[in-house]
Amino acid sequence: MMRWLRRLFWFGVFAGGGYGGYRVWSRRQSPSPAAPQWPPLPSVDRRDEAVIVAPRWLAPVDGQCPDGYPVKATDSSRIYHVPGGRFYARTAPERCYAHADDAIADGYRAAKA
Repeated sequence: MMRWLRRLFWFGVFAGGGYGGYRVWSRRQSPSPAAPQWPPLPSVDRRDEAVIVAPRWLAPVDGQCPDGYPVKATDSSRIYHVPGGRFYARTAPERCYAHADDAIADGYRAAKA
């Protein structure tokens, strides 16, 4: 029994070495695909440009969402409410979004109707 285990072990060692050698040899023989040559991007100096980016969400002020951010979201339930929704008036927001897409991007789901 021990003799067969030794033979099986050495067979595995030689077979693995042979396979590794084959892989190295085949990689040397096959031409490597050329990397695509992309044209260089033009350099643009943007230090003089003022970029104004509106925040994705705002914190509520006195329990109400500020103007322009009507979508209410609660962190505990990860649900957002849009104006005209069933529980919109009763919802105490923890975040206010300008669009429902922004709330979805942050991981919130829409309230059920």
